Amino acid sequence: MDRFAPKSRSDAYGRRINRSHSTVVATVVPYLSILIASLAPLFFIASALPIVPPLGFLMLLAWRLVRPGLLPVWAGAPLGLFDDLFSGQPLGSAMLLWSLAMIAIELIETRFPWRSFAQDWFTAGLILLVYVPLAMLISGGEPTLAALIALGPQLVLSILVFPLFARLVARLDQMRLTRWRVVG
Repeated sequence: MDRFAPKSRSDAYGRRINRSHSTVVATVVPYLSILIASLAPLFFIASALPIVPPLGFLMLLAWRLVRPGLLPVWAGAPLGLFDDLFSGQPLGSAMLLWSLAMIAIELIETRFPWRSFAQDWFTAGLILLVYVPLAMLISGGEPTLAALIALGPQLVLSILVFPLFARLVARLDQMRLTRWRVVG
């Protein structure tokens, strides 16, 4: 028996040392989760008032704020195009708004390099306060007082649900970086 041969560890930590990540899973999970979140509002019941938050946009914000270097700034355009195709908004509206949001986050992060969850939530809240009314205007809504009041519940719900999306992104990121074995 060779005394220099590597020994396999049977404890819980031996299997996690020198693990290799699947680059496909690590790359696909963020984009796929944003695309699925963009499709999710199709399954909710339509109502007269906009209540359902922009789930795809929330997932994009959560990925960009929780994992800052993961999504490139240009990723807002193709992901926004996919959202435009399924949301019913005019083609190009989410492409424009998502790209502007990604640029705004990039500018904020270069100005304030320190990070905290409160800062991320505040940033997401400000971006949502701009995004939802602009999406209404681009889609042809009139900026009346009644229309802005009707957007209130969607805005509040969008801001309040952001921590849940940040938590979901943290879990997805943890899953994304675990070891994936191909059984064969």
